[in-house]
Parts: sequence; C-alpha cells; structure tokens
Amino acid sequence: MGAVMGTFSSLQTRQRRPSKDKIEDELEMTTVCYRPEGLEQLETQTNFTKRELQVLYRGFKNECPSGVVNEETFKQIYAQFFPHGDASMYAHYLFNAFDTAQTGSVKFEGFVMALSTLLRGTVHEKLRWTFNLYDINKDGYINKEEMMDIVKAIYDMMGKYTYPVLKEDAPRLHVEVFFQKMDKNKDGVVTLDEFIESCQEDDNIMRSLQLFENVM
Repeated sequence: MGAVMGTFSSLQTRQRRPSKDKIEDELEMTTVCYRPEGLEQLETQTNFTKRELQVLYRGFKNECPSGVVNEETFKQIYAQFFPHGDASMYAHYLFNAFDTAQTGSVKFEGFVMALSTLLRGTVHEKLRWTFNLYDINKDGYINKEEMMDIVKAIYDMMGKYTYPVLKEDAPRLHVEVFFQKMDKNKDGVVTLDEFIESCQEDDNIMRSLQLFENVM
C-alpha cells in the first residue's frame, strides 16, 4: 500500500522543479491552446486551481501530444524510475485503475481527476481509489489472488537489488499477513469497508498518505 502511494509521488516529482519564469511562460502558452471553459469545468470537479490545471495540462501535452495516454506510455514512465526491476505489470494494473471506462486510453480529464483524488482527496477517497486498484476484476471485492498479483508486481518493479535480503516467498508472506488482517470476517474476500478500516489501523499506511498529500 505504501509503495502504491510512493510511486505516484516519484512521478509527480519529475515536474515540480521548473523555474518561476518557466512556469509563467508555460501558463501563457497553455492558456492559448486550452479552452478556458474546459479548465473552469475541471476546476469545479477537482481540488486543483485553474493555474495548477494549466501547468498540469501543459505537462500532459508535452508527454502525450496526442492528448491521450495509453498503457505503453505508463510502462515507459515506470521503466525509467525503476531500471533495476520490471515495472510492466504494475504499470498495467495502474493504467487499468486510471482507465475507468476501459477504453484503452486515458484523456487529460480522467488523468487529472485521478490525480486530484490521490494528491488532494480525503483519506477515504484515496483508500477507495487504491481499493479499486487492487480489485483487478472489478467485482467489488479483493481476494487473495488479486492482492498477490499486485504485491508481486510491486516487488518485481522495485527489483532484486532494492531488496537483497528478502527471500523469494516474501510477496506471499506479505500477502498472508495483510490479507489475514484485512479479512475481518474470514469469508475469503476483503470488502471496501474492511480495506479502509484495516488501512486506517496501520500507522505505516497512514504516514504514507500524509506524505503523499504534500507532493504538490
């Protein structure tokens, strides 16, 4: 769970260091190529200001000139940040969580709505979004196999050099501990309520959420 939040933080850091003059130039250029009514509508639907949306849109268009991002782009981005591991499966699951309409591509509106939740949303909103990431088949529950798939993808992404002392069965042991804790009624699946309650009881997860709020 903490790794999920941390990887988003890493991605956002990429575009947080331009100079003030560069930001102002980008704002002016973006105002020309993006219709104000679109920004105004997104401002009411997200937790970003209009100026923040302008900068985000400029960055989005620089990375995705076509105006949409696809799964391959997600994989390329994560491959750059985790060169010692295989980020392809994690990027696949993450893209599916962004692609709520299951169209195979994510437009700026959908991208920024997700970022708004992850960066500025309430604790419940962030946990609900993360639950959706783990709920691979979108049936409203997380089973042990789904949790194992996500956790293994995170371990694969981080790479063997990041965790030189961990055994090969570390992902399985991690899932066993977490699933046992989360499946409070022992029915073999984790509901949204169980997930949120369990995460809020975990100090490490709550600290990762607090750090994530300060990314932008």
